[in-house]
Amino acid sequence: MDTAWLHDLRALADTHNFSRAAEVRNITQPAFGRRIKALEDWSGSVLVDRSTHRIRITPAGEIMLDAANDILQRIERATQDLNQERSATATLTFAATHALSFTFFPSWVQSLGSSVATVPIRLLSDNMNECERMMAEGRAQFLLCHFHPNSEIRLHESDFKHVELAKDVLLPVASKGEDGLPIHRLPGTSEAPVPHVSFDEKSGMGRILAANLPHTELHLVRVFTSHLAMVLKALALEGKGVAWIPRSLANSELEPQGKLAIAGDEKWVVPVKIVLIRPRNRMTELAEIFWTTVESASKRKPV
Repeated sequence: MDTAWLHDLRALADTHNFSRAAEVRNITQPAFGRRIKALEDWSGSVLVDRSTHRIRITPAGEIMLDAANDILQRIERATQDLNQERSATATLTFAATHALSFTFFPSWVQSLGSSVATVPIRLLSDNMNECERMMAEGRAQFLLCHFHPNSEIRLHESDFKHVELAKDVLLPVASKGEDGLPIHRLPGTSEAPVPHVSFDEKSGMGRILAANLPHTELHLVRVFTSHLAMVLKALALEGKGVAWIPRSLANSELEPQGKLAIAGDEKWVVPVKIVLIRPRNRMTELAEIFWTTVESASKRKPV
């Protein structure tokens, strides 16, 4: 049976007229009539009462029409699902923390060369908790984030692996005064704690800082919390307090003409890595080719 016959029967049921139904189906009326007859022959039943000017669908035709509607809806859903599947396998989907989405991701992808430049890419930018969830649920193929071995990433090593792409540091920064020095400076004292615009402790950056800063030697008073490095940078620029943000995000403002200064010595600097994480299970062919490209590039370039 040709599924086009089912569309023909549905058009005939809507118009109750062979001529108008043939126009809807964009074929000649004789050809349309032959297809309806072919469907009747296939079903072994008379589906259309042709005895009056305004044709009528017979009881057998109504049964076939119900089946046709069900079959065509199932085929349409299957087609949509297949299209989505093809689209998904032809696209690389990344989850990335906000800071790296803005500063690192565009130039890094470009650096991988022409073989990647033409690949469709979907970037999902969010906080670390949501990025980890996207990876665990299979909604993203890759996770781009900052990493420190002392800070846990909530993706089990037996299920995921990573490659190091670059090095970065989390710097304590504050707005510059007229003398060019930071208006807030670490470590502060118990009598005069330093105002701190901080990462949410559940964010990736917050976890790294919580695990690596000697907090007993710091005297901070939290004045604002966010998981967005861009927000903390903006507040530091406004003089609201000290913020630890990636050097990759702060570089332009740390230049002599910039408005930020490092607010403490090396003791308060936290070295981190920028890594790309993927599942250990085999992914789509496109994703596996991309991963091979990334691994080759990471071996060629100093990090």
